[in-house]
Amino acid sequence: MGCSKIYKNKLYYLYKDSGRAGLEDVDEFVDILEERRRSSDLGYAFRTFNPQPYKGAPSCSTADLNKAVLESQYLSYMIAMETGSSVEEVREEVCGILEEMSQNLQLGFIRMMAYTLSKVFKRLFTSILVNMEGLNMLQQAVQESPVILMPNHRSYMDFLAISYILFTYDIPVPVIAAGIPLAGMKMVGEILRRSGAFFIRRAIGSDKLYWAVLSEYVKTIVRRGFAPVEFYVEGLRSRTLKSLLPKLGMMHMVLEPFFKGEVYDITLVPISISYDRVLEESLLAHELLGVPKPKESTTGLLKATKVLQENYGSMHVNFGRPLSVRQLCHGKINRCQFNLVPRDLPQQPSAEAQACVSWLAHLMVRIQEEGLLISPWSLMACMLLQAPTTVLTEEGLLWHQLTEKTLWLRKLALDFGARLNWPGQVPDSDVISSTVALHCSVVQRKAGRVYLVQENEPLRKCPISPEDGVIRMAAPLLMLASYRNQSMHVFVRPAMLATAIRVTESTQRDELFSFFCFLQDVFSNEFIFIPGKSPQDFEEACVLLKKCGAVNFSQQEVMVLDAGSEVLSFLQALLQPFIDSYQVMFRYLCEEGVHVLSEKQFLPAVRNLATELILSGELCTYEALSSDMQKNVLSALRRLEAVTKLRNEYRVNKAAVRRIGDILCKLQ
Repeated sequence: MGCSKIYKNKLYYLYKDSGRAGLEDVDEFVDILEERRRSSDLGYAFRTFNPQPYKGAPSCSTADLNKAVLESQYLSYMIAMETGSSVEEVREEVCGILEEMSQNLQLGFIRMMAYTLSKVFKRLFTSILVNMEGLNMLQQAVQESPVILMPNHRSYMDFLAISYILFTYDIPVPVIAAGIPLAGMKMVGEILRRSGAFFIRRAIGSDKLYWAVLSEYVKTIVRRGFAPVEFYVEGLRSRTLKSLLPKLGMMHMVLEPFFKGEVYDITLVPISISYDRVLEESLLAHELLGVPKPKESTTGLLKATKVLQENYGSMHVNFGRPLSVRQLCHGKINRCQFNLVPRDLPQQPSAEAQACVSWLAHLMVRIQEEGLLISPWSLMACMLLQAPTTVLTEEGLLWHQLTEKTLWLRKLALDFGARLNWPGQVPDSDVISSTVALHCSVVQRKAGRVYLVQENEPLRKCPISPEDGVIRMAAPLLMLASYRNQSMHVFVRPAMLATAIRVTESTQRDELFSFFCFLQDVFSNEFIFIPGKSPQDFEEACVLLKKCGAVNFSQQEVMVLDAGSEVLSFLQALLQPFIDSYQVMFRYLCEEGVHVLSEKQFLPAVRNLATELILSGELCTYEALSSDMQKNVLSALRRLEAVTKLRNEYRVNKAAVRRIGDILCKLQ
C-alpha cells in the first residue's frame, strides 16, 4: 500500500467506499500518541519549538498588543461617546475589561501544558489520530495570511487537543476564545491564560463598551497576525453531540478586517473533532434533564480525575482544507460600502454583510460535519434507539440482530458518503464487541443479548416514584441519542425526503419538495441547513436515495422502488423521536391556559407533561425530556412567527402552533 509521504508514526486508514475489502480511496491519519508512548515526555515538551509565523506579522508582544488596543482610534471614539462618567473613569473601566480578557501567551507555559497533556492523553485515549494532509496545508497557510481555526465543540478536551497538536508539529499555537468562568479557576485560569486563552463574558447583552473592547481586541489580533485565532462558531459546547446553529458575533469580528480592506485575505480552517467516547457523556445527559451544570472550579477539576481510570477510545482531529475568505466572498458582498465610513468608526453591518457572514458561518459548520468520522457506536446507537425501550431494559436485543443491523447501516452510511473509522483489518464481530465493551456505561452484553444499563439507584428509605423512574431511564437513553446524533447529518436530508414520501403519498416532486421545505423550517434548530439551499438539499436527498436503490426520480416525479422499503422505514424512524417530541411541546402550548409564559415555566412544565405521557404509554421517546430540544421548539416557533419573544417571556399564538402541529400529526 503506497503513500506519497512516509511518517514515523503508524498510519490508520478509514473507509470511504462501500466495498468491504477495497481501500483504494483512503485518508491518512497519524496517531500522535504513538511516539509519546515510546519516548520521553519531558524531552518532547522541552524540545526546540520552531514555528513559522505569518510572514506579514510585525514583532509584537502581548503588552504591545494590549497597548495597540487601548490606543486605537476606535476605542478612543467609543470612550468619548460614553455618557454618565468622565473620560478617565471610562478609560479605567476599559483597562479593567482588557486586563480581565486578554491572553498572556508564554512558551514556558505551553511546554508545561504539553508535558501534562502527554500524561493525561495517554491515560484517556488509545490514540489521537490527526490527518497529516490537513496539518501540512495549515502549516503553509499560517505563513501566508491571518488564520482562523474553527473547530466543532463537543468536549472540554477540544481546545487542549488542538494546541497540543500544533505544538507537536511546530505550528504557531493559537489564542483561544474561552468562557470567563474558566478564568476564575484558581491557578488553572492563569495557566490557561498563559497558554493562549482570552476570556469572554457570557452575558454581554447591550454592554456597548464591553463589545467595543472585545471587538477591537479580536480585530487587532487578526490585523497584526499576532497568532492564529481559535473560536467555536457554535458558541457553546454541544450537549447533544450534534452541531448547533452558528453564533455570528465572533464571526463578524474576525471578518471585519477583511471587509474593511485592512488585510488582503483571511484563511478559515474548519476542524472536525470526533470522539469514540466523550468524557462528559453522563454529565451532558443529566444537564439535558435539568440537573444544573457544575460550576467550573479547580476543586471540581481535581475531583474529576477519576475519569483517568477509564478508557475513552480514540479521538480523531480532521483539519479541513484552508479556505480563503477573499475567494469565498467574491461576488457575495460589495466591500466598497465599508469605505463610506472611516475605518476607525463603528459601522452597523449592512443586510448584505450580515447575510454573507451568516452564510459563511453555516458553511463552516456543514464542512465540520462532513469532516467528522462516524464511529461504529454511533451506527449502533441509531439501531438501538429504534428498538422498544422494554426490549432494551427487560428482554434484551439479540446480539446477532444488533450485529446484522449495524453492518446493514454501515453499508447505507457509506452509500450516503459518510466517513467511517471502522478498522479495516479487524473482523466485524470483534469491532462490534470491543465497541460495546468501550460503552459499558450505557449498554452491556449478557447471554447473547444487549441491555441498557440503568443508573444505580441511590440508597433510599422510600420506594422510587414512577416519575423518578422515568428520569433514571432517560439518562442512558439520552446518552444513546447523543451518540446517534453524531451521524444524523449523514441521514437527515434523505430522512426528510423519506418522511415527505410517507406523508404526502405522492410521487410529484413539487409536492414532496414543499413538504421537505416545511420539515426544514420546523427542524432548522435541530439540524444545520445552509440558508437558501433547500433545492440543493432536496436534490442531494433524491440522489442519495437513488444511490442506495430506494427510489428513482425524474424532473417531475420521485418513484419508490420495491427494494427501498427497508431504507425508507429506517430513515422515517430515525426522524420520529424529533417529530414526537415537538408534538408534545406543541400540545402543551395549545392546551395551557395562559398565552404568555417564560422559559423557566415552560421547561419544567413540558417535562412533566412528557413524563406523564411516557408513564401512560402514549409517548415512546424519552427525548422530549431534553431541555435542548424544548428550547429548540421555542426558537423554531419564533422563526415561524407562532411565538413572539417579549423580553424574558414568550407570547404564544395558539392557532398558529396548532396549524403546525396538525401537519406534524400526519407523521404519527
